[in-house]
Amino acid sequence: MSEPELTRRSGELTLREMARWSWRQLTSMRTALILLLLLALAAVPGSVIPQSDVDSLKTSNWQDAHPKLTPIYEKLGLFSVYDSPWFAAIYLLLMISLVGCIIPRTFVYWRAMGARPPQAPRRLDRLPHHASYTTTEGVDDVLARAAKVLRKRRFRVDTTASTVAAERGFLREAGNLVFHISVVVVLVGFGVGSLFGYKGGTIVVVGSSFSNDVRSYDDFLPGSLFQQKWMEPFSFDVTDFDVNWLTSGPRKGMAQKFVSHLNYRESPDAPERSYGLKVNHPLTIGSTEVFLIGHGYAPVITITDGDGNVTYSGPTVFLPTDQTFESFGVVKAPDAQPTQIGLEGQLYPTFAFAPGKQGGPYSAFGQDLDPLLSMQVYTGDLGMDTGAGQSIYVLDKANAKLVTKADGSMLRLDMRIGDTVKLPGGAGSVKFESLERWNKIQISRTPGKLVALSGVSLALLGLLGSLFIRPRRVWIRVRREEEQTLVELGGLDRSDGGDVAEELTEIMEAIKEDV
Repeated sequence: MSEPELTRRSGELTLREMARWSWRQLTSMRTALILLLLLALAAVPGSVIPQSDVDSLKTSNWQDAHPKLTPIYEKLGLFSVYDSPWFAAIYLLLMISLVGCIIPRTFVYWRAMGARPPQAPRRLDRLPHHASYTTTEGVDDVLARAAKVLRKRRFRVDTTASTVAAERGFLREAGNLVFHISVVVVLVGFGVGSLFGYKGGTIVVVGSSFSNDVRSYDDFLPGSLFQQKWMEPFSFDVTDFDVNWLTSGPRKGMAQKFVSHLNYRESPDAPERSYGLKVNHPLTIGSTEVFLIGHGYAPVITITDGDGNVTYSGPTVFLPTDQTFESFGVVKAPDAQPTQIGLEGQLYPTFAFAPGKQGGPYSAFGQDLDPLLSMQVYTGDLGMDTGAGQSIYVLDKANAKLVTKADGSMLRLDMRIGDTVKLPGGAGSVKFESLERWNKIQISRTPGKLVALSGVSLALLGLLGSLFIRPRRVWIRVRREEEQTLVELGGLDRSDGGDVAEELTEIMEAIKEDV
């Protein structure tokens, strides 16, 4: 023995042996199932925690409401689960495990397909299912008829001078292979969509338009290999928005069956078409899909500064905070003189007030039956001249002053449509002009979705084959004893829940009937 072999401890593996052992563990079926379970568990946070690439507004609100958890979740990548390194690691390990498991099994299955059924055991009467009978026919006649009956029942048959060996149910293993291959196909489909596709979101006020350009999106998440030239040059106008409101029951005040009416063009020179955009009924343009995923209110507010100049006017998106569409919003007028003006507050689509210590203003209904805008006013530096990015839904009040009444009490602008309120100290005025609606639109291009859908279909077929195809073996031995011929039958079920005994009886009766 060589010196390295003598100095190596018992049970100690070399680097090559360790690599081979690790590969076998990774490509085992047990590991593949564990990784598949881990992938499913890893996807749970993506369904529970708001994802920045799906709804950045909801994610921002969640982060504001959970300041202690947000830094931890950001380090773990829980606001973008499907782009996190740990999710990608599970994804890639599962791919390697499945491929490494499927390829050897495919060769084994291929060899088994061409192999003959195993020869009959010496004692068929020791099998779990067996039967026998005697006849006066010759051995060759019985064997020929038995082979014919088994072939009619779709068995693969192999005969010898005294036995018939038959086997069927090989497609069960094919179903298992198809199922595992389909998982790889699904993973590849999702991978292609993530690499070559994109997903973006935008809020469009009813009556406004949108052009499919990166600069038109509020949030845009392209794949690693995505090229901007692949974006279809479509555009659309949101002409109207219909919504039905529940007026009774436990879900009273909630919206249902909302439809966004679009006029769209697939290209600048294409004819204009109409489409009713609904939830789960996207508009498909080429390889791009347009989804309606949310809606809300946008009050039209006009701010006039102390010099009499209109420094802000237009619809402002307010974000709903509950099912009654009570909404929160911010208005900024950085060009106001002599000082910048900021507004922050709530919109109540159907204003109501609950008396008592625990009471207060609230929205009784989601529909805009009696809208009221209630805002606080801030003046001073809103932090918009520093050049740093700033959310349109957050008001920087670090260097701004809350405006109060002359007696120092809290000032709140409570306005209904058409109301104008003058600000103290000649700072200007605020007018609630009207109330419009906005739609949250998600636009995505997922080139691998058909691949993933094909994989899901294959998985269903493979699973059905695995569940309903019963592999089994049947042997028939015929021998001459004195003046009679003894025919012995034995069957073996290679899966649980089969009916081999019943089938064996049917085969025996079929052989007898052909006499």
